[in-house]
Amino acid sequence: MHPVRVSIPSFRSENNSIEKGYTVFKIDVLMSGRLYSIEKRYSEFHALHKMLKRSIKPPEMPSKHVRNWVPKVLEQRRQGLELYLQTIIMENEVLPKIFLDFLNIRHFPSVPKTESCGSFDTESVESSKLSHQPVMLFLRDPYLLPHDEFSNVVIEGVIHGIFYPDLQPR
Repeated sequence: MHPVRVSIPSFRSENNSIEKGYTVFKIDVLMSGRLYSIEKRYSEFHALHKMLKRSIKPPEMPSKHVRNWVPKVLEQRRQGLELYLQTIIMENEVLPKIFLDFLNIRHFPSVPKTESCGSFDTESVESSKLSHQPVMLFLRDPYLLPHDEFSNVVIEGVIHGIFYPDLQPR
């Protein structure tokens, strides 16, 4: 389960003299115990849906065309959009970057835990490299030594790891 939860608790209608009226949906995003809200129009959901089609199979979206803008119809659209966002989160182990950007989520790990030490994909040499460097190196296996020598091996390993990082074990 993702550490991201979304809901659309409300919507409001906007009217101005420049363009015809539209509806704005309030999206509550809960991540890492922190709640924040963003507002999006249906057209932004529609644009997200079109971009998501390039990388995943997104769920169905509520209809773009609405005959009348009565509160009951808008409430159904709100529920449909909320289900849409929640389904994307539930059905994807790795959330697409475009989806995270839509929710204004920054610095979210895009690699699942099972792939954090590299990938088994043989087509990509870059993805098969480990993403970490060794911190320390033991020249001898500390678990095969008598207990009185164990502490010296640990210190020796730390010293070699700090001062001789390129030294390989025997």
